[in-house]
Amino acid sequence: MIRRLIQRLKKRSHHALDSRDAYARWAQQYPPTPHNLLMKIEQQAMLSLIPSLKNKQVLDLASGTGRYGLIAESQGAKIVIGLDDSIDMIKRSVLSNAFVGSMTQIPLARDGLDIVLCGLAVGHYADLGVILCEISRVLKVGGQAIISDFHPFQYLRGARRTFTVDGTEYEVEHYPHLYQTLHETSKKAGLLIEAIREPVIDGQTMPVVMVYRLVKV
Repeated sequence: MIRRLIQRLKKRSHHALDSRDAYARWAQQYPPTPHNLLMKIEQQAMLSLIPSLKNKQVLDLASGTGRYGLIAESQGAKIVIGLDDSIDMIKRSVLSNAFVGSMTQIPLARDGLDIVLCGLAVGHYADLGVILCEISRVLKVGGQAIISDFHPFQYLRGARRTFTVDGTEYEVEHYPHLYQTLHETSKKAGLLIEAIREPVIDGQTMPVVMVYRLVKV
């Protein structure tokens, strides 16, 4: 299983799509749970960095069908909002408060949120700084953002994020963000890097995702 996963990650599809087109196709078979080994590893790392969400105001950014929003609700969050730029994903969201909106222009007020959760989405955008500035804007001082991304080392060695629909494999657009970029852009956005996880698949040495927790200072 592990070998097959690595082979799929390495394989570059001839059907590369921008993220909106990709998720329009993927939405019909995209459950609000981790549905492959990469996502299972990613979610374990995310959960290790997520603080208590009880009575918190939480944004599930690039929420898809509501995976992290569902976790926030189960942990007793006071308010959970899902936001995604794919209308097809929002239509299938399990969240009560799920809206269409962009990561680069979050339609929420300044300084209103305790927590932002964002899983495997920032790599769809070339400019990480714009996203982090928006996250910082909507967070309260002391608020935290927990973010995961396909590991840049995987991308640079030729791996790609892909999915299959009706027997056709598609590649989702992705832009690798190295740690130096994260360090520089988070500082400019007024965010402090508190912790980082770089989990690997058993038997491998190269991490498959990068997960980090930022706090607004």
